[in-house]
Amino acid sequence: MQLTRISNSELTVDVAALGAEMQALSTRDGRNWLWSGDASFWTGRSPILFPMVGRAPMDTISVGTERYQMGQHGFARRSAFTLVEEWREHCIYRLEASEPTRAMFPFDFQLDIEHRLEGRAVVVTATVSNRDTRTMPFGVGFHPAFAWPLPGGEGQSHSVALDNGGAPEVFRLSGGLVNPVAGHSPFEAGRLTLNHADFENDAMIFPQGAGKGLRYASENGPAVHFTWENLPNLALWTKPGAGFICLEPWHGMAAEVGGSDALDQRPYTVLLEAGATARYSFRAELIG
Repeated sequence: MQLTRISNSELTVDVAALGAEMQALSTRDGRNWLWSGDASFWTGRSPILFPMVGRAPMDTISVGTERYQMGQHGFARRSAFTLVEEWREHCIYRLEASEPTRAMFPFDFQLDIEHRLEGRAVVVTATVSNRDTRTMPFGVGFHPAFAWPLPGGEGQSHSVALDNGGAPEVFRLSGGLVNPVAGHSPFEAGRLTLNHADFENDAMIFPQGAGKGLRYASENGPAVHFTWENLPNLALWTKPGAGFICLEPWHGMAAEVGGSDALDQRPYTVLLEAGATARYSFRAELIG
């Protein structure tokens, strides 16, 4: 696997050409704050979701009158990106439309993924360019899996606290699709104590109201201040018993139960005009 390493005096990050996916996020003391990718639970570490977030009915999307097969979260995470820029503290990987991508997604696009270090923070930015002659519908999102427990927080309870102090309604998945019936928020005064039992029915999805930032923290130890831009949706996910929690900001979600398979009808789909460019990012600052 081709890897690019970026570093500064505080952090080291490894990024793979496959999926432009972050593979390790380490502080200078050698602690890795990212999930290890243990195949007995889940091999992902920080996949990029594009051109679709979540699942489509029967893994099929439609664009106009044509239908295409596309697996959960799109194809970017399983695609080989090209390294187009590399410096000590940042790198950019690129994926462009090709014959294989057009067989699933009939648009001419460019997707650049930048990883950049800023002190004790890593900033990941997805830049989507529509190089087609028509409006391009898509979903985009991030799926970083942070260690649970955090390094140095072993034996302590962990929580997620929203910066806005909100209590957004939660939605759940049914057969991989979003059940459109909202549930009572698991947040109290903006805070949720994490419990593996809460994920026995898959992810917790918050389409709106989660704001633009949160603090994922152990009770008396390390923490991650996690913020995002241009991404209105948030999900939290793990596999019960696994050593990670995914903090997932999205612009776009899985199709709804009983909903259309049309890509442009999915909740929160982006409709990007021909020739336009849009950017989406998250920032993870490591504390402690």
